[in-house]
Amino acid sequence: MTRAQDALQFPFAARHPLLPPDEFARLRRERPVVRARLANGHAVWLVTRHADVRKVLADPRLSREAITRPDAPRLLPVAAGSKSIFVMDPPAHTRLRRLVGMAFTGRRMERLRPAVVRLADELVARMAGQGPPADLVAHLAQPLPLTVICDMLGVPRPDQELFSAWTDAMLSVGPHPSPEVDGAAARLRGYLTGLIEEKRRAPADDLLTVLIGARDEDGALSDEELLAFAETLLMAGYHATTSEIVHGVLALVERPDDLRRLAADRDGLPAAVEELLRFSQAGGGVGPIRIALEDVEVGGVTVRAGEAVLPCINSANRDEGVFPDADALDLAREPNPHVAFGHGIHRCLGAGLGRIELTAALDRLLDRLGVFRLAVPPEDLVWRREGVFTRPDTLPLRW
Repeated sequence: MTRAQDALQFPFAARHPLLPPDEFARLRRERPVVRARLANGHAVWLVTRHADVRKVLADPRLSREAITRPDAPRLLPVAAGSKSIFVMDPPAHTRLRRLVGMAFTGRRMERLRPAVVRLADELVARMAGQGPPADLVAHLAQPLPLTVICDMLGVPRPDQELFSAWTDAMLSVGPHPSPEVDGAAARLRGYLTGLIEEKRRAPADDLLTVLIGARDEDGALSDEELLAFAETLLMAGYHATTSEIVHGVLALVERPDDLRRLAADRDGLPAAVEELLRFSQAGGGVGPIRIALEDVEVGGVTVRAGEAVLPCINSANRDEGVFPDADALDLAREPNPHVAFGHGIHRCLGAGLGRIELTAALDRLLDRLGVFRLAVPPEDLVWRREGVFTRPDTLPLRW
């Protein structure tokens, strides 16, 4: 196949949002690195096997920063010359990651755990008091990660709901730029710019104040870097965790025997959380695009300099060569080398926090509601499919 012939259309359609597209399994067997075309017309190399995905995520010759060039292939709206840590290469990435990484150490995340558990308990208690039935999305899956990440940054709680619609638009998959995406990005940046100025005048005990101090006193962060990191943290820290909570709960209610065993043995929660992360299709197979800075061999294919590579995280997590019976949910799976949080220097800074939030959400649900179930037939759920993270608009539960 030449680079122009027979390019697949991506994203693929799955038979159900909780299932990976059938094409992933076929490609892992037959064409693990294959040419594809995105909905916005850009061409990429899809990479589907676990070992190849890890290579792509860790290879410094495959650049994240290059996607900020005006003519570069991209899946999400990324401003030319963006200063987001998400699209930086070393040495700029190394400097910024070292600075902001101090706020996400394992020790700091563990100090947050009691507050996250208390918040999850309050939210589930409120949910229990208003149901059954009660909507998991509105009562727990949205407010828990949104409140946690906004509290970390220092966003006043009355303002937190503003971010949901803005970040929804900014994480849409489709043609960019668009008036909706540009308008949402402008409103978010405007709000955060004002908040940064407030924190500069009246410092507080929050992450944004720490980062402002580091920039102002040490010259470590530019204005653009500070603003871009706050935006990235809000989007990644909210939407990804919301969707993972929803997908995790759906996976469990579809398997009541597993749910009962987990309710009876909460010591199994850490392993269960890892398996739910591996099993989840919340990201829809969309990974972070890289651009080759030079010719690179991936899975027996030569990716030429300037070409885009899309590592399919969800496909890698179903690789039969790494995960025995990969399409089965095994809550005690060990080992479980999933790449749900990425790999290499861009591995998710908030991985520890995400695990704490998902664990707290499931633990409090099991503690207060016991064995819960869907309050509507599964086919009645209305799925949000236009964004990077797929989930139902509502998830009514009974118990």
